[in-house]
Amino acid sequence: MASIPTVLTADELLDKAFSRAAKIDKEGASTLDHKKKTALAKVTASGDIVISTLNEYVNRFPRIEKDNDFFPELVDLTIGIDQYKQSLGAMNWGSKRVEKLKNESLRNLRRSKDVAYIESIRGSFYGRLSSILKQISKDLLFLQDAKNKFRKLPSIKSNIATVVIAGFPNVGKSKLVSVLSTAAPEIAPYPFTTKGIIIGHIQDGWRKYQVIDTPGLLDRDLDERNDIEKQAILALKYLTHVLVFILDPSEQCGYATDKQLSLLHSVQDGFPNVPMIVAESKSDIHKSGSGRFCFSAETGENLDVLRTEIIEKLRTIRFTEEAE
Repeated sequence: MASIPTVLTADELLDKAFSRAAKIDKEGASTLDHKKKTALAKVTASGDIVISTLNEYVNRFPRIEKDNDFFPELVDLTIGIDQYKQSLGAMNWGSKRVEKLKNESLRNLRRSKDVAYIESIRGSFYGRLSSILKQISKDLLFLQDAKNKFRKLPSIKSNIATVVIAGFPNVGKSKLVSVLSTAAPEIAPYPFTTKGIIIGHIQDGWRKYQVIDTPGLLDRDLDERNDIEKQAILALKYLTHVLVFILDPSEQCGYATDKQLSLLHSVQDGFPNVPMIVAESKSDIHKSGSGRFCFSAETGENLDVLRTEIIEKLRTIRFTEEAE
């Protein structure tokens, strides 16, 4: 994501524009000529600062549309796409209004032959410029807050195939992400979990896949979630191409097998169209004899088999920017 500029408040932007204008003093052949040249330069400078600043906000904030994808859903949930688009639209409106006001004021200044009228035009321009910025002051504050929230969004790529690990805490999810990953996984901030999400990568020749553990999201029955958490899971659903659900038959995780199976059914209901692999962890400690695939992240038992099955499912996902 391109660097988002610092968003000034309406008062800060006015101070910036008027401070620049206050330093301007043009020489003239007469008092009238001096006043006119100075007023023209002040109006131009202050107007251009506001116009360029508002245009920078429009151009450098990311363009986002609702399109049933992970990042737009996450932005809508944390920031609000409708208000976001409205506030960027207000920046565009403000820029055009100031441009029109500036050009009208410059035309009137060039025609004027009266010193008092010149000062009146300049003063009127300053007043109307302030009025325009006051009208979009709430939108500037909204974009200030949006910038801070954008910085906290996880750096997840939605253009590569992704496997998400689910299951109760302490069943071995983060350990599995670690052993599957070709490099040390990173912990990235996520708005709906205090622990952050764990992001690793699986290298498959020239292909690269994401493997993600989401502590705090897919470790409780979906019907126990509040509305915000349900929306967060909806956003995650758009990102998930393969889901690996981990059961701990040893129950050392602190959850009984029946409770774990209940969560499995809840996740299956919530992700009905996502390919799912169900695997039992900690096979070095206990094997249930259920016939399910089992592995041990500690000893490496069946990890290659699990990795191969995950990769085979991920290979069916195609993206134009897969190799990035």
